Amino acid sequence: MPELGSTQPIIIKKKIVAGGGHHGGAWKVAYADFVTAMMALFIVLWLMNASPEVQQAVGGYFRDPSGKAGQTGGGQAAAGGEGLSVKKDDFEGLKSQIEQAMRSLPALAALKDQVAMTVTGEGLRIELLEAEHNTFFESGRGDPNIKGVDVLELLAAQLGELPNHVLIEGHTDAKPFAGRAGYSNWELSTDRANAARRLMLEHGLWDGQVKQIRGYADQHLRRADAPEDSSNRRISVLVQYGEAPAGKSAEPPAGKRGGAAAGAHDEPTPAGKSK
Repeated sequence: MPELGSTQPIIIKKKIVAGGGHHGGAWKVAYADFVTAMMALFIVLWLMNASPEVQQAVGGYFRDPSGKAGQTGGGQAAAGGEGLSVKKDDFEGLKSQIEQAMRSLPALAALKDQVAMTVTGEGLRIELLEAEHNTFFESGRGDPNIKGVDVLELLAAQLGELPNHVLIEGHTDAKPFAGRAGYSNWELSTDRANAARRLMLEHGLWDGQVKQIRGYADQHLRRADAPEDSSNRRISVLVQYGEAPAGKSAEPPAGKRGGAAAGAHDEPTPAGKSK
């Protein structure tokens, strides 16, 4: 102890006890980060093998966590086009998505060569081309057969999630129609387009999404060099560029959902032909 009057400084030592080992908390933060990273990895792996619908739903959540992006079909798209916006630059992606959906269904995988998709100046044109022994409609009939129903339902489920309007066209080949009197190529092409409209509206398209029905008979042949070729018999679904105007959702003129569509088509000619 220093004597009185001494100038020797008094040194006070403080012992600082730091937490360490199993008493520290730093490892908890590192462990939480590790678990989060593993969970993200498992989610990514799961999404890579999920269906396109699931992938789109999850992607919609991250684009809009409020949940509005998940509204599809007759809900969000019909209410004002706030769903997946497919513009000109996105149509190649939509084309790939539909092709992938077809490949995932064994019953439709064999028909992939009969579904032609082309990005045009009007939009994405999807054509259901008939083959000589593999058709989407029975000969001379307006309603689709089971193969036609399957493809049209798949397209309806895919396109109904978009805010884009669609046009539906019916085409026939140039073979003379051997059916009832007064019923020609013109009536048959329009009836097939209308049947496709009704079916697609019942299985995914929202009310008012179909803006026009076109019946072209044999006036727009796919193969002009072979006017009686089976591929000239087809249904074309044209997905237009742009979106439905906000708040514009046409009400069906008839009692059931799916009645909203324009019925415009070419006027019949006296010498109509049909197959």
